[in-house]
Amino acid sequence: MTSTTHFLFDALQILVLVLLGWPLLYLLFFAIAGRFYKAPKSAAVRPAGKIVVLIPAYREDSVIVDVAQDALRQDFPKEKFEVVVIADSLQEQTLSSLRRLPVTLIEVRFEQSTKTKALNRAMTVLGDGFDIAVILDADNIMAPDFLRRISGSLTGDLVAVQGHRTAKNQDSPLALLDAASEEINNHIFRKGHVAAGLSSAIIGSGMAFRYGFFKELMSGVKAVGGFDKEIELKILQQGFRIGYDSEALVFDEKIRKATAFKNQRRRWLAAQLTYFKTDIGQAFTDLVTRGNIDYFDKAVQFILPPRILLLGAVFLSMALFLPANIILEKPAVLNFLWMMAGSMCIAVFGLSLPRSFYHRKTLRALLTLPRGMVLMLVSLWRIKGANRQFLHTEHGTGFVTNHKMN
Repeated sequence: MTSTTHFLFDALQILVLVLLGWPLLYLLFFAIAGRFYKAPKSAAVRPAGKIVVLIPAYREDSVIVDVAQDALRQDFPKEKFEVVVIADSLQEQTLSSLRRLPVTLIEVRFEQSTKTKALNRAMTVLGDGFDIAVILDADNIMAPDFLRRISGSLTGDLVAVQGHRTAKNQDSPLALLDAASEEINNHIFRKGHVAAGLSSAIIGSGMAFRYGFFKELMSGVKAVGGFDKEIELKILQQGFRIGYDSEALVFDEKIRKATAFKNQRRRWLAAQLTYFKTDIGQAFTDLVTRGNIDYFDKAVQFILPPRILLLGAVFLSMALFLPANIILEKPAVLNFLWMMAGSMCIAVFGLSLPRSFYHRKTLRALLTLPRGMVLMLVSLWRIKGANRQFLHTEHGTGFVTNHKMN
């Protein structure tokens, strides 16, 4: 190799180390911080106010009736909460079944359906007679004490609390990997951030807001996809805080099919990229002028590479650069840095993954990681325009009502 080729090779290697190194350091910091998280002590308090449970249901005929029935079984005074199903494009048979339940049914239909429109229409119909709004997806099952815990955690200066959304099903390798990914995100972006004195990330369901605040906030939201990202940024920009309760469990159906996985990830990635571009400048300005770390941190989160792609990129780069460095007799420090990158990657996943995932099924699911990486790359490749259309994730059936995360 010529001196110019050596220089270009070294420059490329250092660039890759920097691009992979900063997200690894970020994730490792919060993975360690998550180990110091403690669930809110105030969660046992029963509030005097009334809760509305809002469940937008777009073509969710296969699950919504069971979800509505289950939502009524909360260990909470019946007069203190109301379950509202926002029915968008449901079949008449499903509507008839819902009308027989003691729930409030609000039928909506839009030219372009979105969760934002459904929630805004429902709150317009309902008025202002509530203190807390809980948002569920149409496949979500709350633990019996969810309302008691999540409402008791919404105290002090918090305007929102994210509950612990966890897997309802782990019945396929893809669903198991999806469940593991959610728990890793719970540890890093919720436990870790709260333990470090920052706000929890919200997910889009299994979350509670002060009703009046949420209603006003949502009135200015126009998002087609990723409405939770938009309201999260608005909350943090205004200087408010979001909490997290790891013991307020809500069970969420995990993806079983590759097509649904691609659509879901495509929607998420498109939303993150969109809001990074729109908010990073203002977030940096607010960091410098107002010391708003929460808002800036959230904008930075949106440009982090997907964990599954980061894992693949780190070990693929190691496989390429380590042997090349030995053959070309490069400085040993470069190989040391690659070994550090690999160790940090393992540490992030090791610290963040709950013990309940340490079993043979997870090991077998890991064999499908290459497939997951390909699906994520396809989602990235087709990201253009995904945030301007409603990509519905179809849900199936299969309920788990007793589950304990370690």
